[in-house]
Amino acid sequence: MPSTALIRRVGSALAIVALAASVAACSSDPVSEQYLAGDNKGYIAGDFRVDEIPADDRGDPVEWAGETEHGEPLSSDDTAGKVTVVNFWYASCGPCIVEAPDLEQVWQEHQGDDVAFVGVNIYDQADTARSFATENEVTYPSIVDVDTGSVKLAFAAATPIQATPTTLVLDREGRVAARIIGQLEGASILSTLVSETLDETA
Repeated sequence: MPSTALIRRVGSALAIVALAASVAACSSDPVSEQYLAGDNKGYIAGDFRVDEIPADDRGDPVEWAGETEHGEPLSSDDTAGKVTVVNFWYASCGPCIVEAPDLEQVWQEHQGDDVAFVGVNIYDQADTARSFATENEVTYPSIVDVDTGSVKLAFAAATPIQATPTTLVLDREGRVAARIIGQLEGASILSTLVSETLDETA
């Protein structure tokens, strides 16, 4: 009959094998890897997709309201009648940092048009959001949504928001006209979507 010591050694070896198999299984999942690393939660590098929604297929206008990083109220009433870009982000999200100049560029290009830009910070408090805006020279406001999640929930009811960053283009009626999943691959894509939505008949 095997000795107690031998049983213990075999048991330990099996446990190590099981642990190694578990780690190997986790390492094949990029979401798990990034979550464990604490980086870019919910975002998989290389994910990028643009979905345009024909006017006849758009849902109801999205009604939303929140408070910006400067403590000012901001809602869909304030952007009514404008083409509105809504960007979901947070400060430690690598792709969010990389795309910030492109978002700001498109905002600057269209400031003379009926266009509004709104960030929705889903993780950070107001001071962190303000610091991000200063460091990355972002001039449009962001709603701090971490406490209630009400703005993200309002949009999630109209369109899937599965990754961060996600950027939405709303038509003049406040309906989702286009969705960009993942980091912007340059400013031109967003600028074109905004221009096309501006050219639509309200």
